[in-house]
Amino acid sequence: MKRNPTNPPAAAPAAVSSAAAAPGHRIVTSQHLVSAKSPELSELEFGLAIVFNAYSRWMLRCMTAAGFPDLAALDVLVLHHVNSQDQEKKLADICFVLNVEDTHVVSYALKKLGGMALVEGSKRGKEVFFRTTGRGRDACRRYRQVRETCLMPGFAGTPEENARLGDTAALLRTLSGRYDQAARAAAAAVFTSLDREAS
Repeated sequence: MKRNPTNPPAAAPAAVSSAAAAPGHRIVTSQHLVSAKSPELSELEFGLAIVFNAYSRWMLRCMTAAGFPDLAALDVLVLHHVNSQDQEKKLADICFVLNVEDTHVVSYALKKLGGMALVEGSKRGKEVFFRTTGRGRDACRRYRQVRETCLMPGFAGTPEENARLGDTAALLRTLSGRYDQAARAAAAAVFTSLDREAS
């Protein structure tokens, strides 16, 4: 396809074009947050932000291609986790594995999935155990088919690439713990002194 010289391609995002113009320039989304202790952490945070948005967009479009266009990203994650290993799950377990603090958010997702006949729950004592229905399992199977067709051709599958992916996954799990710890510290009363200093 030939390009029209009167209609040049759109400019690259500012962060990327700046990096190209100035070797060594940090690709970050918020320059004022960069810490001298670890400038690379701000680069990583930018990467997390854009990969989160790309991954969320991918899940929605993959599920739409599988025939279920009305789900949010968290709905998709909950559906796949409930379907995982063909075992029933409790609400608290789903929240723990997905690292979701607000149980009401996951509860709403389960209710939505139940309304679409993708999951069902059975009460035993005070606990409700959730599992996928036949329709839910079929949705997950079709999602996998779209994933294999559209996503996986972008990966070589070599031992070296898979090792890098495994290392990245381990790093992300470590970072999750550090951000959780920092979130708890930020919510603690010790930071009320900042308000007094500001006033």
